[in-house]
Amino acid sequence: MNRELAKSFNTEKDIYQEAEERLVFWEQQAASLDWFKKWDTVLEWNPPYAKWFNGGKINASYNCLDRHLKGTRKDKVALIVEGEPGDSITYTYSELHNEVCKFANVLKDLGVKKGEVVTIYMPMIPEAIIAMLACARIGAPHSVVFGGFSSMALADRIRDAGSKILITADGAHRRGKIIPLKNNADLAVQDTGLVEKTVIVKRTGTEVAMIEGRDYWYHDLMKKVPTDCPAEEMDAEDILFILYTSGTTGKPKGVVHTTGGYLTGVSTTHKYIFDLQEEDIYWCTADIGWITGHSYLVYGPLANGATVLVYEGTPDYPEKDRYWEIVEKYKVTIFYTAPTAIRMFMKWGTTYLEQRDLSSLRLLGTVGEPINPEAWQWYFKHVGKERCPIVDTWWQTETGMIMVTPLPGISELKPGSCTLPFPGTKVEILNRAGDPVQEGEVGYVAITEPWPAMLRNVYGDDKRYKDTYWSQWDGKYYYAGDSAKKDKDGHFWIIGRVDDVINVSGHRIGTAEIESALVEHPAVAEAACIGKTHQLKGQAITAFVTLREGILKSEELIIELKNHIAAKIGAIAKPDELYLTDELPKTRSGKIIRRLLKDIAEGRAIGDTTTLADSSALEALQGLAKN
Repeated sequence: MNRELAKSFNTEKDIYQEAEERLVFWEQQAASLDWFKKWDTVLEWNPPYAKWFNGGKINASYNCLDRHLKGTRKDKVALIVEGEPGDSITYTYSELHNEVCKFANVLKDLGVKKGEVVTIYMPMIPEAIIAMLACARIGAPHSVVFGGFSSMALADRIRDAGSKILITADGAHRRGKIIPLKNNADLAVQDTGLVEKTVIVKRTGTEVAMIEGRDYWYHDLMKKVPTDCPAEEMDAEDILFILYTSGTTGKPKGVVHTTGGYLTGVSTTHKYIFDLQEEDIYWCTADIGWITGHSYLVYGPLANGATVLVYEGTPDYPEKDRYWEIVEKYKVTIFYTAPTAIRMFMKWGTTYLEQRDLSSLRLLGTVGEPINPEAWQWYFKHVGKERCPIVDTWWQTETGMIMVTPLPGISELKPGSCTLPFPGTKVEILNRAGDPVQEGEVGYVAITEPWPAMLRNVYGDDKRYKDTYWSQWDGKYYYAGDSAKKDKDGHFWIIGRVDDVINVSGHRIGTAEIESALVEHPAVAEAACIGKTHQLKGQAITAFVTLREGILKSEELIIELKNHIAAKIGAIAKPDELYLTDELPKTRSGKIIRRLLKDIAEGRAIGDTTTLADSSALEALQGLAKN
């Protein structure tokens, strides 16, 4: 199908053969970046610890900005930022470089030193990307926290990273309302007692409290600094950023990514997978609070000198054609979004698409969760008009870069399949024993050889790094926590999470984090959460709660508990359904049997109950779920 479609694509046809010599391939890719000093070794691998391009000196901000100033890209548009209210601003590479240098000097003036973690809690505005690149410029790792997270979730991440500096905004525009980011930030700062300086971008004009000596307006500070700030020479293995991701225990994990390998991985994958051409207008709809925003909105595209579109708002405000209005306005050529959004567009019908000119689009992508074939077909037919290849990408916060994907112009496109591992990577589907599974058999996704953008550790928790990712097959292979199968062509079909992580609209939320928050409520004795199949979100959160003695069940309490979760973690974690029950189904040893809860929530036949201690708990829950 797509061989005819993709005659204009420039992807090299022999890339898979080229990449068979993995280390030679990755060395060639690294050489396309600008290094202050070349590396001594391509890879040092002491499982589960990798060092890529060790001995090399590089700077991510320099590669995203300075190197483009030497030629014709100096005056090329780097960023187009569209605000939810309809305001917009563009930056050329030269202008963006000036802003980043200025803010890097601001950070230095505030006392930020190389190696100190800076927390960023921002809406999707240019200053958020400027802050990231300024941190990278001076060698201060950034920890970006999604602007939709609550003050408590922000406090947890500040505390774990030990941040003394916080960058935020007065507020954020969201569906016509203003999210009080500064107020949330103040609560987090108060809670942790760690933050010494807060920089605030004036975005909404909302009145906010300012504490003298601690709080500073971004724009005031930017007036006082020069535009010259040389990029710090960083070791390839120096930390570029920490990004927190939910896991199977309550505490989010600070995933550590370093500079040289990460930048090599994201620039290479971005160039080949999106078949990047000089004139492209590239739009990845992800928020910078997630890994997709880091890798394929900021570092990968800017390292490649792309023109990147950033949008502050949601797909459905003020109208349900907002995304298509933006595609038409800026003549977007590459569009990368989540299956959740696509299923939402399907639900709304084709009218909104048909009233906009989408003829500029040439390539589509999906990210965050498996895409069902029906949504793929709809995306291909109605958005891409049957002429745009779709790159369905599988990867994780931990992998840093896309690992399994079609390549436009080379790969056969299959609705619902992310096809083959990216050249130069080794991804397999294994059974518990570590053996490859047969065709059609479901197994566990494993990465069997190190890759440049791989996580290096969990921040401050070496044991957790080993236990979470490397204990499944005795430290030999990386355990992704996803199940998958292969078809007769060896193409990958991702099924979903195998651990207690729920994928809501492409955002991973650990069940333990939600359960911990529920149990903190004075009315709750015990809680169990599962992910239930959802037509739009992929998965929705369903919670089962037992109450403390003397607490009466009520609809009001259900609403209160749902809102409690939203306050503790963020609206993204608010359960769609919450059931109050007298008992939870448990094994004789007292372990909650979550698969039975999943069966109940999904309305399926109840599976094996041989380990169940008391069947009456199950019967009561089945009755609840039917009502």
